[in-house]
Amino acid sequence: MMAALGRRKAKTQGHRSAARIAAAATAVGLAAGLAACGAGDGEDGDERTLTVFAAASLQKPFEAIAERFEEDNPGVDVVLSFDGSQSLVDQLGAGAPADVLATADARTMARAEDAGTVRVPQEFATNTLTLIVPAGNPAGVTGLDSSLDGAKLVVCAPEVPCGAATEQLETNAGVELAPVSEESKVSDVRGKVESGQADAGIVYRTDAAAAGDRVEAIDIAGADEVVNAYPIAVTADAGADGQRFADAETWIRAVTSDWGRKILADAGFGAPR
Repeated sequence: MMAALGRRKAKTQGHRSAARIAAAATAVGLAAGLAACGAGDGEDGDERTLTVFAAASLQKPFEAIAERFEEDNPGVDVVLSFDGSQSLVDQLGAGAPADVLATADARTMARAEDAGTVRVPQEFATNTLTLIVPAGNPAGVTGLDSSLDGAKLVVCAPEVPCGAATEQLETNAGVELAPVSEESKVSDVRGKVESGQADAGIVYRTDAAAAGDRVEAIDIAGADEVVNAYPIAVTADAGADGQRFADAETWIRAVTSDWGRKILADAGFGAPR
């Protein structure tokens, strides 16, 4: 195999660092603006903002959970910020204010724990990988095999959860991938396949489901053995404030409730182990 199968480079493209810095600055600026105006939005001054940092793969179910959460908790405005887990941890460490952090694997959450930016996390969902191709599969990709020769394969960067899982999958399958691009979040991988910029991409099963008929999913042998556990935690910053801590805990209870788990399951997530 020549182009798409070969030695995978661990280095990511240089523009990602700048993108992450910009993302962190945006998050800090947005949250600061909300903090300045949030408490005074209501006539009685009881409007509150709950800021949730979440892995990009959680966007669809967390948006649905937020809608019901706001109905059940009048006066609380949920602000959701989605990005690659690694980037979210970096933003939190740089001082971006958030009340809850949900990552796509335990490794990135452990970094936040080590930095003292979150309280004790708990697992709330699981996810596995699949291969996706654009509708119609124009490149004729059939799996992690010789069909990838000459194909434009896109994956997640090794430092983000979906990329770490992809590397483990490579090791288990005994192949070495040579993608044309390594993205900082799984939604960017999916977007390049959906748009036809890539012939194939490795994403979570939940992303394949979210893409609908814009992509076709191809099962990867052994993917069920590489499971990403998703942890969630109250941030240390929110833990120092009674009301913010209470709202953050209420959000986590919503995510782990029967109806929250159903939303996650409908999006393709597995139950916690």
